[in-house]
Amino acid sequence: FWKLSEPDPSMSLFDVFRDYLDREIGVVLATVVAGPRGVGEKLLIRAGGLVEGHLSPPALECSATEDASTLLEEEHSATQDYEIDDELYSVFFDVFPAPPQLIIVGASNAASALCSFAARAGYRVIVCDARAAFAVPEHFPEAKQVLKGWPQELLPDLSLTENTYVVLLSHDARFDLPTLEHVLPSPVRYIGAIGSSRTQAQRFERLRDEGYSDEQLARVHGPVGLDIGARTPEEIAIAILGEMTAVRRGGNGGFLRDRKSRKS
Repeated sequence: FWKLSEPDPSMSLFDVFRDYLDREIGVVLATVVAGPRGVGEKLLIRAGGLVEGHLSPPALECSATEDASTLLEEEHSATQDYEIDDELYSVFFDVFPAPPQLIIVGASNAASALCSFAARAGYRVIVCDARAAFAVPEHFPEAKQVLKGWPQELLPDLSLTENTYVVLLSHDARFDLPTLEHVLPSPVRYIGAIGSSRTQAQRFERLRDEGYSDEQLARVHGPVGLDIGARTPEEIAIAILGEMTAVRRGGNGGFLRDRKSRKS
């Protein structure tokens, strides 16, 4: 798994930009599109407010850097207007968010379908399974990585951030419990676990005995997925990806026809 590092100082702005995209690092390219001076100047901003390039005057660069960080979090490109020393500037922010990461634990048939659908939806997919007969890269051609090992061996070496989604599809407590023990205290955006309501209750009972709080356990989406009557592996994968999308975009997973129209 790649580690975030500083670009080569000899690289041009566009080389740095291309390097960030190649390494799947979220970045914003800010360009002055109107103003009394500096039209065409560009600033590259990545997570944390780290910048390359410059905008003038300095107050414009400061304001643009702050707004770029917000837009990167919202995954939203926009044009913003600024008044600096009684002069008006317009800056276009072209946002290139880092792809969300999906970690699938358990290389089942549903995992294969979810890997395929999620990759097409822009997720960076990692599949984990300790069983050699299941952790086969050819079964998951869209995955960035197919890792063979137990969750407690693999997860400490993976980046678990607010842009990470974790789905348990093993139907096996040897995988499920170590995974939950590792990800529940982490900042991951989504935790989904396959299994019936009874299975979820049994998992939660064991985790409570280990000291996990009800607040932590409430983070688990289990049974996983939207209630669409899914039966086949492909349908289950659609239900799971739908729920992940609802969490990511702030939806509720209901029928669009039942949603009250929003006034503009």
